[in-house]
Amino acid sequence: MDFPKDFTWGAATSAYQIEGAWNEDGRGASIWDTFTRQKGRIEDSSNGDVACDHYHRFKEDVSLMKEIGVKAYRFSVSWSRILPLGRGKINPKGLDFYKRLVDELLKNGIIPFATLYHWDLPQALEDEGGWRSRETAFAFSEYADVLSRSLGDRIKHWITHNEPSVAAFSGYQYGDHAPGVKDLKAALRVSHHLLLSHGLAVPILKKNSPDSEIGITLVNIPAEPASKSAKDREAVRSFDGYYNRWFLDPLYGRGYPEDKLGEYIQSGDLPEREKSFIKKDDLEKIASPFNFLGINYYFRLLIKNEILPNGEKHFASVPPKGKAGYTEMGWEVYPAGLYNALKRVSADYNPAKIYITENGVSYSDGPGKDGKVHDAKRIEYLKNHFLEAYRAFKEGVPLKGYFVWSLLDNFEWAKGFSQRFGIIWVDYKTQKRIIKDSGLWYRKVIEGEKGLE
Repeated sequence: MDFPKDFTWGAATSAYQIEGAWNEDGRGASIWDTFTRQKGRIEDSSNGDVACDHYHRFKEDVSLMKEIGVKAYRFSVSWSRILPLGRGKINPKGLDFYKRLVDELLKNGIIPFATLYHWDLPQALEDEGGWRSRETAFAFSEYADVLSRSLGDRIKHWITHNEPSVAAFSGYQYGDHAPGVKDLKAALRVSHHLLLSHGLAVPILKKNSPDSEIGITLVNIPAEPASKSAKDREAVRSFDGYYNRWFLDPLYGRGYPEDKLGEYIQSGDLPEREKSFIKKDDLEKIASPFNFLGINYYFRLLIKNEILPNGEKHFASVPPKGKAGYTEMGWEVYPAGLYNALKRVSADYNPAKIYITENGVSYSDGPGKDGKVHDAKRIEYLKNHFLEAYRAFKEGVPLKGYFVWSLLDNFEWAKGFSQRFGIIWVDYKTQKRIIKDSGLWYRKVIEGEKGLE
């Protein structure tokens, strides 16, 4: 492998999953604080009140990053730590925390990549309608302004949103993420307001943080037909329009995909009168030019056509044939899917730069008798995905960096603490950290791509 010397090897986290300090120093409540307190929402009935206590231990965590040798750290900012009510009065102690974190990163030669929104909407805004309300998009632009005016001189890589598809569909269609709504009509409205907020924030970030790179992160799920039938191929296109093109197309100036708009109108999920939430000039704002696209990849799906009892066409995923490996999240291990995702996005949308902003795996290996964490399966997983990314890079994909998910074992949303994605093991009771074998191996990769031959 010969990635260029300026290739960015990094690690990623998000605020609610690691910070803790949920009610300290003026932080307001988020929708995840509310959601985790509702019975039956979280698999192990846990919450992120303490999580990895990163709020108090960030210097130790930065020291561990330096020991591993990561060149960049992708973290998210807690909106309600900056603006406890989502807008209006600024919380100076919240801003100060991120200033100290960024300064510590820079002191240790680690590039900060800041994500503004990783799903933790201030509860005060949810009480006003949340992302279903157009006003939340403008509150987000205010938040982007506050944050970039304070840190725009030090942060030169900004990501507006992490996986707006998950925020919209898991949060508002399936209800398994905060705020727990089950309404596709609401999810479609939410998806538009999330994209609009991105478009509103881009020029603000450019103004307040000159010479910075601005992007957005999408999760990409490559889909393949379960059979050679025309109906299954049609179902694949329907799924792709729902989960991938619904976000990529408007970001790249194409508007929402006409085939999906037609489906939603026909099914009644997007009656013509409901399209009124797409205002004049919204699509132009959403397509504000940005510098890079972040891609998160975890698995592919095999899709089959399915007819619902009411006669409506639908798509459904089916398990792959053969002896596919699975992660502890139940996801198929399929490294070639990362190659396919990178090639497809590069060919269809021609982004100037792509970063893999998340890729990683959940295995629960803990410390052995020697006190070390021997997570060989994670090393194998990462190695094979790195090689597929390199294959895409060699074929012309403008790949500029790769962020392993995640730096630390952490609170895994609706799964609670039942899943461990980290290259650093965390004892949640004592907060002891141990760099896993995968973290030590990653250091060798960063130093000279050893172990990937």
